[in-house]
Amino acid sequence: MGMGGDRVPGRPRRIVGIDLGDRRIGVALGDLDTRTAMPYTTLGRGKHVADDVAAIVRLAAEQGAGALVVGLPLDMDGSEGLQAIKTREWAEAVAAASGLPLSFRDERLTSVRAEHRIGPAGRGKSGGPPSAAQREAYRARVDREAAALILQDDLDDTSAECAERRSE
Repeated sequence: MGMGGDRVPGRPRRIVGIDLGDRRIGVALGDLDTRTAMPYTTLGRGKHVADDVAAIVRLAAEQGAGALVVGLPLDMDGSEGLQAIKTREWAEAVAAASGLPLSFRDERLTSVRAEHRIGPAGRGKSGGPPSAAQREAYRARVDREAAALILQDDLDDTSAECAERRSE
């Protein structure tokens, strides 16, 4: 057993954060003890939702995760459009298969924030534009960073809520 001896029973130490896209799934891992989220990996979307579910369930089990936080792509006015509905359906399928608690987090502008955080895509060989492979690797990195931002925002908010409850 790891260093979780002082752990509160039933409380997960790790959380999986997800930035779901049409082609890729950005994944981050968060630690409740340190209240930090880190980019972890980017998965390619499967042909079927069941493929994605299997990959996320396996990853969550391997990492000892006890909860899922999925970015919800709200419209700029805060309403839920078609993409948000699809994301909810996908996330609920993952939660049902994994048995893990699920929460959603507003993900508006997280990809933009992620791009600012990691900087622009690098130049290609000989200083020209990046190759298709370089562009794909950059987009995958942005997806991981966006997942980490989604999860970090959630960890920060839950931390602030706990502090407010303690001070009441």
